[in-house]
Amino acid sequence: MLEPIRGLAQSTEPLPASTGLELLLQHLVAACVFSVVGIVVFLVCLVLMEKLTPFSILHEIGEEHNLAVSIVVAAIVLGISIIIAASVIG
Repeated sequence: MLEPIRGLAQSTEPLPASTGLELLLQHLVAACVFSVVGIVVFLVCLVLMEKLTPFSILHEIGEEHNLAVSIVVAAIVLGISIIIAASVIG
């Protein structure tokens, strides 16, 4: 049952050689893709947070100058950002 797996482990085919520039480009593309995905997830979380609260966060912070709401929103934003960064790093 393990013979096909052992056959893969004992393969003698060389791995494709990639230059440093190709490797750098692959990492840059991956970083850009993960950045865009992270920003989209972050924006979705912010919109969801605005919808779930019984008051308007933008109104409370922008017009009422409610410092307590600002601090809570900042803490939530940092928490979401740390979670997204941890999931991107893997």
